[in-house]
Amino acid sequence: MLSCDICGETVSSEPDMKTHLLIVHMENEVICPFCKLSGVNYDEMCFHIETAHFEHSTQERNFERINTVPYGSSDNKKDNTLQGRTEVNSSIHSACASNHPKKSAQNLPEDGALKHDLYSENLTESRKFMKGREKQPCLTEIKGSIYETTYSLPECPFCGKIEDHSQDMETHVKTNHADLLDTPLEECDRPLYDCPMCGLICTDYRILQEHVDLHLEESSFQQGMDRVQCSNDLELAHKLQQEEDRRRRSEESRQEVEEFQKLQRQYGLDNSGGYKEQQLRNMEIEVNRGRMHPSEFHRRKADMMESLAVGVDDGKTKTSGIMEALQRYYQNAATEVRHVWLSTMVDHFHSSLGDKGWGCGYRNFQMLLSSLLQNDAYDDCLKGMSVPCIPKIQSMIEDAWKEGFDPQGASQLNNKLQGTKAWIGACEIYTLLTSLRVKCRIIDFHKSTGPLGTHPRLFEWILNYYSSERERSQKVVCTCKPPIYLQHQGHSRIVVGIEERKNRTLCLLIFDPGCPSREMQKLLKQDIEASSFKQLRKSVGNLKHKQYQIVAVEGTLSPEEKAARRQASQVFTAEKIP
Repeated sequence: MLSCDICGETVSSEPDMKTHLLIVHMENEVICPFCKLSGVNYDEMCFHIETAHFEHSTQERNFERINTVPYGSSDNKKDNTLQGRTEVNSSIHSACASNHPKKSAQNLPEDGALKHDLYSENLTESRKFMKGREKQPCLTEIKGSIYETTYSLPECPFCGKIEDHSQDMETHVKTNHADLLDTPLEECDRPLYDCPMCGLICTDYRILQEHVDLHLEESSFQQGMDRVQCSNDLELAHKLQQEEDRRRRSEESRQEVEEFQKLQRQYGLDNSGGYKEQQLRNMEIEVNRGRMHPSEFHRRKADMMESLAVGVDDGKTKTSGIMEALQRYYQNAATEVRHVWLSTMVDHFHSSLGDKGWGCGYRNFQMLLSSLLQNDAYDDCLKGMSVPCIPKIQSMIEDAWKEGFDPQGASQLNNKLQGTKAWIGACEIYTLLTSLRVKCRIIDFHKSTGPLGTHPRLFEWILNYYSSERERSQKVVCTCKPPIYLQHQGHSRIVVGIEERKNRTLCLLIFDPGCPSREMQKLLKQDIEASSFKQLRKSVGNLKHKQYQIVAVEGTLSPEEKAARRQASQVFTAEKIP
């Protein structure tokens, strides 16, 4: 391999070199790479370099041989040698390709004085070269001379530090700036630190600590934001829950008020007036609808006011003689009936315009009292009494409460009945009869005792009440027993007898205050139609309410027994039939 002395290019043979010289250098201006001499041909330039720059030429050739044949065993030395050769060759090439202005051969002096001086100088240098060949410098001196001549001292590109040799500079960069290199270097002996959070590799522990602190600050900030967000969410949820609870309580309160008002209206405690107000209002409606003449309105109003003043019922809703008619019917007809037991005489009272919808309890008391008034056994405690009107009955119950009877029931009705449409039930009937010294008791049939919600035990008890002696010889038995007050949820009636049919089934005979007198008067006819008994007869299958209470009269009370019952009524509980 041959190397061009001018530009340093390498060719494989002498013909190639000549071709290279002819094409690259003969046709261009030849410039000395060391002293910038120009204006001479190639042979003169070669002689000039060999003589005037013998030392540089020798160093170059020796340095090329050094690069061709590696010396030493260290890999670092090989790398440094290769780097040095490349840098020197590049320098020489740069020198040959100088940017100095070109000078053509025509611009040279015609007298050839410069050539003569050049040859003389080259000749002198040639002699010096021949003598200097005997003392050729060593490899280390050549290498140092090349570096000293061609390069300046290396400077660190990161911190600007200057080292004497490139190898020292390389060690400096690897040691102090390894974290700035693209890839970690195995030659760097400094320990590496991995971030436990993101895996970043750091060469300095302090840098790693600052990096981890940033992670922790970010995590703490995020946790703080999460806590704030969580707190805001909890606060919002709490407010929403409070608002929902407030709406729910408001809705429940509204529903409770509506239900309470509904119950008040249902049980006549809405302060809308009592019997008198309702009677007048309904009669006015009848007049407005043309069903009642104004003169009739004024006449009935006057009768009502007189009745209320006296406290006695005006009898306009009463139907008498039904029990006698029933006795005749069962004696002459009713072939399907085997036995029948009837209570003492009872007058039927039905509801009027003044108590329609709420007066059944009062009308049942009137029927029961009408029977007691016709029974001589109760003359002692009921002497001088008449069947009272509804406002009078309310007043009598209030008087019983004032005596101390049934304080719990009194409190439930606000200790007031007059002027209201309040319902009364078995407890109020018991209280009123007891205050009149009429002996009675309440029996509670609190659950069904037969299939399909029926109460056969109720029928058996009433049968035993009327037929204690079990008269079997007679078909019709007129007992001395008063009628029985029968109460269930929302309504009450009066039991006036019981019949046993030939198929051994039982039917109660019931007076209903809801049945108008024109229907009851049909029972007074000589030939009672079978259809008229539908409103009287109630079989086991007709009574399917969940619970029933009855008030049965059993005689009279002495003043002492009355006081004892008054005391007992303060903790009174009804007798329950299992």
